[in-house]
Amino acid sequence: MRRREFIAGLAGAAAWPLVARAQQLKILRVGYSGIMPRDAPHYAAFEKRMAEIGYQQGRNFTFEYIQAPSIEGYQQTYSELAARKVDIMLAAGNEPALRAARAAAGATPIVFIAVDFDPVEKGYVASLSRPGSNMTGIFVSQLELAGKRIEVLREIFPNAYRVGLLWDSASREQAVAAVAASEKLGFEPRLLELIGEPPNYVTAMMSMDESRGQPIVIPASPLFLRDRTTIARLLLDHRAPSICALREVMEAGALMSYGVNLADVFRDVADFVDQVASGAKAGDVPMREPSHYHIAFNLKTARDLGVDVPTSLLARADEVIE
Repeated sequence: MRRREFIAGLAGAAAWPLVARAQQLKILRVGYSGIMPRDAPHYAAFEKRMAEIGYQQGRNFTFEYIQAPSIEGYQQTYSELAARKVDIMLAAGNEPALRAARAAAGATPIVFIAVDFDPVEKGYVASLSRPGSNMTGIFVSQLELAGKRIEVLREIFPNAYRVGLLWDSASREQAVAAVAASEKLGFEPRLLELIGEPPNYVTAMMSMDESRGQPIVIPASPLFLRDRTTIARLLLDHRAPSICALREVMEAGALMSYGVNLADVFRDVADFVDQVASGAKAGDVPMREPSHYHIAFNLKTARDLGVDVPTSLLARADEVIE
C-alpha cells in the first residue's frame, strides 16, 4: 500500500467516530404552541412518551414550546416556530391552531390532534387512511361525542327540562350538535355564548340564573381547559351539575367528563412524531381516532350538589374522584 493511501485510510478511520457521533447527536426539534402553561401535565406526558421511544430532551430532542396569549395569537406563535426552523410542527385542539400551523409550515411536516373539528370534512386531509399533503395525526370526533354527553345527562337527570350549552368560537360546531341532540331527548337547549378575552363567564351563565339545578355542558375548547377552575367555581355557585369534554375540567370540580384524557392523546401523538422523524412522509401515515374514550365522575361535587349518580354509570367509569 502506498504511503499516501495509508495516511488517507488512517484519516478516514479517525474521522468515522466523529461522523457517527454527529449523526447520533442530531437533535429533533418539535415546535408547538398552546395556551396552557409549559408545565401542563399533557405536555409532560408527550415528553415522557418521547423519552420512552428514544428521544431525550436536550440530548437528541427538543420541545420548542411557545405559549399563545389567546386563540387569535396562534398565527404569530406558529410563524415564530417556522422562523426557528423546527423539524416537525405539532398542532392540537382547535381548528385555528391547525390553520396557523399550516400557513406557517410550508413543507415542514405537521402532526396534529383534531379535537373539535373534522379534518376530512373541513378539507385539511383527503382521508383518515391516507391524509395526503404534509399532515397526519389523531382525530377526536367531538360532534358525535357532543350528542353522547346529552344522552348521559338524560340518563342521570330524567326529569331535567333544560340544558345550558356553554360555547366559544372554537366550540361552535359542538354546540350545534348538542342542540340537535338536546331537542331529540326532550331538553330545551339554552346557548351560553362566551365573548371577550378574558372571557366573561358570569355574563355567559346569566341566562341559566332562573334554571338553577339544570345541567350545563362544557365542550372541548382550549379556553375551557385553561379556565377550568373559574368555570368549576361558577358551576357550584349556580348549583349546576355539569358534563364536560375533558377530564381536567372534571378534576377541577365539574360533575363528570366524557371524552378524551388529554395526557393519553398527547402520549399517542408522540408515536406519530416518531414515525415522521424516522423518515415516513406525514401524508402517508394513516390518521386514527383515540383507542378509548374516558368517562370520569367527581363524587365530591356530586355530594355538594346532592346528585345521585346511577351505579350503572359508575360501573362504566374509568376514574372516580371521591
